Amino acid sequence: MKRAFLYSLVAAALTLHSASAEEGKAIFNGKDLTGWEGNKDLWSVKDGAITGQTPASEADPKKSPLSHNTFLVYKDGKVGDFELTFKYRIVAGNSGVQYRSKELAPGAFGPVVSGYQADFEAGTTYSGILYEEKGRGILAQRGQKTVIKPQAKNPADPKSKDFAVEATGTVGDSKEIQASIKSEDWNEYKIVAKQPPPTLHQRQADRGRDGRRRRQCSQGRHPGPPDPCRSSHDRPVQGPDPQAVV
Repeated sequence: MKRAFLYSLVAAALTLHSASAEEGKAIFNGKDLTGWEGNKDLWSVKDGAITGQTPASEADPKKSPLSHNTFLVYKDGKVGDFELTFKYRIVAGNSGVQYRSKELAPGAFGPVVSGYQADFEAGTTYSGILYEEKGRGILAQRGQKTVIKPQAKNPADPKSKDFAVEATGTVGDSKEIQASIKSEDWNEYKIVAKQPPPTLHQRQADRGRDGRRRRQCSQGRHPGPPDPCRSSHDRPVQGPDPQAVV
């Protein structure tokens, strides 16, 4: 998804729980980015929180010099089924947390990732949606329950897709969920990734087409105007699938 703005993301605590473990594991130590990989000019730890800050372009202070989305990637393990809880605060723009993801060739500004993304933003549209970065795009709107089904492409339409997103129900009212989100303040988020259907805190579901497991987790920065964003990650728990990545 192309974002018009960058954000300042602050994450204070990240906790990952495996499907079988009762206790969570912190994947952010609250002091530095040990176990994480990303562009050090964009990511740092301030006041005990992971902080993403996009710089301003010298040519145009209202824009960012970034030419592609880039991510802070957790490298200290891989995960199977898990629950990830974290707190975030975002000022302007749109961001999210990647999960069931894979790293692609890095870009000029740092790691590039493809996979499911639990979105959040400073606006009122995308927080709580399920998005697939460098993939099928939006797979579930906020409060929506969906199933992804294969379909044949229309040879007469070059824009036709080989899948269809089918809404199968709701798990909450989108407006009510948005109304509970505190603007430019700390909010709590939970991602439940179980095989086969990964779900977000709003319980959006995607059956997926490749049964992704043991993939990476990361936070993202996008090209756009400079602004600061902070997120607090809780911890991953390692259970039967000891290699979990958040």
